Amino acid sequence: MSWCVAADTTRKPCLWTLRPLLLCILSSLVWRPLAEHMADSVSPEDNLVINVKNGGEEVYQQVITANTTDDVITVDFLESDGSLITQFIDFKAEVQIFRIYRLGELDLNESQYKVYCFVTHLLRNEFISSDAMSKLRQRNPGAIRQPEEDKGKEFFEMDLNIVLDKSSIISQHLPKVCSDATNQTFTREIDLRFWANTGAVNRDIIALTSSVHKNPTAKPVQSCIVSDTEWEPCLCHIQMCIAWYPCALKYCKTKDPNSSKLQTYRCGIKTCRKCRDFQFYSQFRQNCLWD
Repeated sequence: MSWCVAADTTRKPCLWTLRPLLLCILSSLVWRPLAEHMADSVSPEDNLVINVKNGGEEVYQQVITANTTDDVITVDFLESDGSLITQFIDFKAEVQIFRIYRLGELDLNESQYKVYCFVTHLLRNEFISSDAMSKLRQRNPGAIRQPEEDKGKEFFEMDLNIVLDKSSIISQHLPKVCSDATNQTFTREIDLRFWANTGAVNRDIIALTSSVHKNPTAKPVQSCIVSDTEWEPCLCHIQMCIAWYPCALKYCKTKDPNSSKLQTYRCGIKTCRKCRDFQFYSQFRQNCLWD
């Protein structure tokens, strides 16, 4: 078995870590602002570094960090096109944030990078807990991981813009995680209603509604894929795939030698892959040239 769940919470230092490599890459002129963000985060010893094989033949490194005090998990990785993807999970608020730093097309006079955040509700069975994640160990850190289950692709129509100055009611971590995506942080009305009805924290629909505003839709807006005018609004798409993550715990049974009763214990994890297609309003086709 490649995985074990330790009884204690002491993290063994990784033999090698992605963070120095990321900081080296991000310290270039293009990524310098982002490198400063990462330098303030947790130390390498708090990370679990995974070699992941995506849907094709590409292998990359993925960093998973668990913070049991705040009850959050962070997944970071670099895509082959240079985009930095972060999945941030806030279990207390039942919120997950997907953030992307996408390199701009400098030859097309775009900015050095664009930042987008997509905020959705979290279902309890989507990811193992921060406590379980903090106890996870790799018996073979150099192994290339592939998920046991592919959960396919889910479509998200992000119909609301989040006002970051008021977003702490959704998650106390949201203003910081998405600080570089001031006007590009999105959610859905269905998520607001979920958070208002869960009772996980003190949130009501009126307060939640005050933290967002609807995208302007004075006239029907077509997809950026078919739009032929660079300075007209359109619906943009960004796809993010988390190629490997612990989606559930595995339990085994053993017989107690004294009582002969069956006992259940944690004996590993189930791993999954999932893609998400986020659709959101873009004021100009020029801002969505990759679509």
